Amino acid sequence: MVTIASNLQIIKRMSVDMQLRGMSEHTQGVYLRYAGKFLEHCGKPAEELDESDARELLICLMREGQLSIGTINMYNAAIRFLFAVTLNRTLNYLQLPRFKRHKTLPVILSREETHRLIGECRNVKHKAFFLLAYGAGLRVSEIAALRVKDIDSESMRIFVRAGKGKKDRYTLLSNECLCTLREYWSIYRPKHPEGWLFLGTDTRKHITSRGIAAAFNTWVSRVGVSEDVSIHSLRHGFATHLLEDGASIFQIKELLGHASLNSTAVYLHLSNTTAGVVSPADRYVQYD
Repeated sequence: MVTIASNLQIIKRMSVDMQLRGMSEHTQGVYLRYAGKFLEHCGKPAEELDESDARELLICLMREGQLSIGTINMYNAAIRFLFAVTLNRTLNYLQLPRFKRHKTLPVILSREETHRLIGECRNVKHKAFFLLAYGAGLRVSEIAALRVKDIDSESMRIFVRAGKGKKDRYTLLSNECLCTLREYWSIYRPKHPEGWLFLGTDTRKHITSRGIAAAFNTWVSRVGVSEDVSIHSLRHGFATHLLEDGASIFQIKELLGHASLNSTAVYLHLSNTTAGVVSPADRYVQYD
């Protein structure tokens, strides 16, 4: 019979394995949680586990229909890591296919909705969040982790430290955003030994991504714009509107910090690429 202690030892080893690979804290937390549920579900020694056990869990999760395809695929990834790295076991991955996801386009606010959301925001701290997402294309986690020294008003750019994939980059600092940040600074004067720009309720730490998202949701409901959006929609709007205004897809890729141009190419579907294009049907000339 499998003991709880033996499962805990495996999970601890898995945690170390992920730390040695520099995986993000978020990914580590997800993998450990799902791998732990897998071990608990199987209820037998780790050396007896194989792909049939993994298949059984994945099929069970799929049939229950309570989890998204993305979540089930994360279970799959966690189990693969558990076997391949922590248990040092080879699996036939053809027996553990990832589910195909329906590819939907990101939801964005129109320019008018975006300007109304930001313009009507009377909380200068919240307004700064929105302008950093829409004016600089920052992810919510990147806004939360900004330091005062990351705002370069001389070069009018923002330094993004260890963004997704632990990559540094620079992005745009708009005049509107700079003015709002200066107003925010004059009111709040955040002081922290690590120089965080936005402090949380617990002033020993920077604000959380959840706190920023909650601020966005509050203002969305107040101004009456689409309820199907999140603060990440402002980042999508940044990229889409830049593309419509003439920025190249390569420039936008660098500003967003995408590893692959394929990730940026989705904005080609969101932008109004039909503007100024005449259908060949309208140029058709009938000859007698």
